[in-house]
Amino acid sequence: MKTPNFDSNPKSSGKTAPATDSPSGWPSGELGKIAASDDLHISPLRDDGVTYGTPTWIWSVAVAGNLYVRAYSGRSSRWYQAALRQKAGRITAAGMTREVGFEPIAGAINDEIDAAYREKYRGSPYLNPMIGDRARSATVRITPRPAVQGSRA
Repeated sequence: MKTPNFDSNPKSSGKTAPATDSPSGWPSGELGKIAASDDLHISPLRDDGVTYGTPTWIWSVAVAGNLYVRAYSGRSSRWYQAALRQKAGRITAAGMTREVGFEPIAGAINDEIDAAYREKYRGSPYLNPMIGDRARSATVRITPRPAVQGSRA
């Protein structure tokens, strides 16, 4: 299993998201492909609301039909702060690029997210920090949204 390179900077491009057909908004099968992959890169919009930030490789899990990520560095993480400020951006995972929205999450769902991290990333030296208080306090739900016209990478 790969471990995240928190400083990676790959380029991303892709197609617009297809019509949704599930309560969480993810097209059938797409959430499963993203959750099964270990290559999610997140790019919240910059402060101009148009340009995407530098893609950051992060771990992701699916719980109860939703996609979740956490900031390894907690709430001080730059991508996390941008995601909260802009509430939008894009992800690239499993060979797909999707426009997404970001919503901070707290509460009991974090226990289920912890369990999903334990199952998916078992054996990684990064697991304990990702289920610790610092990362847990920076949990984000990612939801699909229609492509934004005129956005720049």
